Amino acid sequence: MRTVIVVSPAFEIVWPWTADRFHSLFAAQGAAEFTRLERGETRTLDQLIEEPGSVTRLVTLMGPITAEGMRAFSSLQEAVIITQPYDRTIPEDLQQVLEDAGVKLYRHNSEGYWGQSVSEFGLALTLCGLRRIPQTHHEIMTSLQPWDYDPIGDNPKRRGHQFGDNPGFTSGTVEGKRIRIVGAGNIASRYASFVNMLGADVAAWDPFAPEPNFHRTGARKEWHLDRLVQDAEIFAPMVPLTPQTQGLVTAEHIYALPKGCLVVLVTRADVCDMKAIRERVLKDEISLAADVFDIEPLPLSDELLGRHNVVHTPHNAGRTIQSCERWAELLFQQFLPV
Repeated sequence: MRTVIVVSPAFEIVWPWTADRFHSLFAAQGAAEFTRLERGETRTLDQLIEEPGSVTRLVTLMGPITAEGMRAFSSLQEAVIITQPYDRTIPEDLQQVLEDAGVKLYRHNSEGYWGQSVSEFGLALTLCGLRRIPQTHHEIMTSLQPWDYDPIGDNPKRRGHQFGDNPGFTSGTVEGKRIRIVGAGNIASRYASFVNMLGADVAAWDPFAPEPNFHRTGARKEWHLDRLVQDAEIFAPMVPLTPQTQGLVTAEHIYALPKGCLVVLVTRADVCDMKAIRERVLKDEISLAADVFDIEPLPLSDELLGRHNVVHTPHNAGRTIQSCERWAELLFQQFLPV
């Protein structure tokens, strides 16, 4: 058995640590050849790899490959072939060559590789939005005022020792909050289980998810999106962006959110009507904790930046060392045991 792994710099810009994880997993089973290509390499795999006809297991992560060149791998039995960093498909002619040769081709069946990273980040954004952690972190670098907790006048409900929350918006603990989630998939179900464990009242809407996705997370299944938004203290749309989900959460849904609601955006912003979200945030009607936006990167002049009711990060929820390694692990597990 001969195992070969080839990785392009164009792939590693998007998925660092992934190729090395593939190598370590295969190397634990025996010899595994690992080639990290130089930028601008134009030779195809059949030209780069000596004696391609003896390769039985191949992982190519955006390595140069053609259907004709693939014919040289006459002993190939199993393969992972990635031609684009996010696309699970390969060219039809290459697919046909592999099918004709009886090669087992492995692909990701879901985006579970970053489910844990994104859902944990969503929880972190929730906590930051509730407690204004980023705002106060920033404020104390330039002012001592945030350390002064004494109320102005005789209104302790606005200020008090160690109290830095904004009671005009959903704030305080996750415990007891009505958290309403759109989605019950890889990311949303994990997030639901986290906030359920912390004592939230959790409901989720997802007409495509099986029943166990709700039961195992402690989330009540809501059958109607219109009803989901009506009592939300924290609203978290957590579905991937597809032609079917774009604009799924309409302006009417956003306008129906109760005043003070915290909206958490951690998958894709355009599953929501962002114009409506912007309008309500800028009017101080709702607060926002977001890793994703309708414009990326956000212009430095964007009105959402630096607001007292907005927590923002630059679209990095899905990338951790662990998610990049998990990308490799979920594919490696599909290879036949040695």
